[in-house]
Amino acid sequence: AYSSPFYHPMSAGIALEGMRLVKEFLPRAYKEGTDLEARANMMSAAAMGAVAFQKGLGAIHALSHPIGAVYNTHHGMTNAVVMPAVLRFNRAAIEEKIGRAAAYLGISGGFDGFYDYVLKLRSELGVPDTLTAMGIAPDRIDELSAMAIEDPSAGGNPVAMTLENTKALFRDCF
Repeated sequence: AYSSPFYHPMSAGIALEGMRLVKEFLPRAYKEGTDLEARANMMSAAAMGAVAFQKGLGAIHALSHPIGAVYNTHHGMTNAVVMPAVLRFNRAAIEEKIGRAAAYLGISGGFDGFYDYVLKLRSELGVPDTLTAMGIAPDRIDELSAMAIEDPSAGGNPVAMTLENTKALFRDCF
């Protein structure tokens, strides 16, 4: 797996704190755009996420980049749409880490509790359930998959992305 020469172990703690801020303040910022405390904390969370990116991005971004390039979708929304499928795809490799992150965030149930939380939050924020719900047809999976495995983000995924498993992952997103 890809690891930046600039990666520092402290970035994992920064990522966790960024996740905590998102958990606490994203629903507030979404519901009330004038809530300056929530927006300031989301800005801090975004900066913390940028530090964590030094470790590598992975399949969420590797899938979202070609979708955005081909269909001109919003990158953050596309990330949110593909996230559950990518979590399932990577489960065996990330289950323990996600369990620790969930505990830090006060989410019970380990990986399953975290996954359920992600689904609930997406629903609260009006994130479409699938790429189909975003208006994307599954007729270009071969092209999107070829683009995704060539994306620099793919190397940061904890499960190696191949053409075949990436096609299956894309199908799961529809």
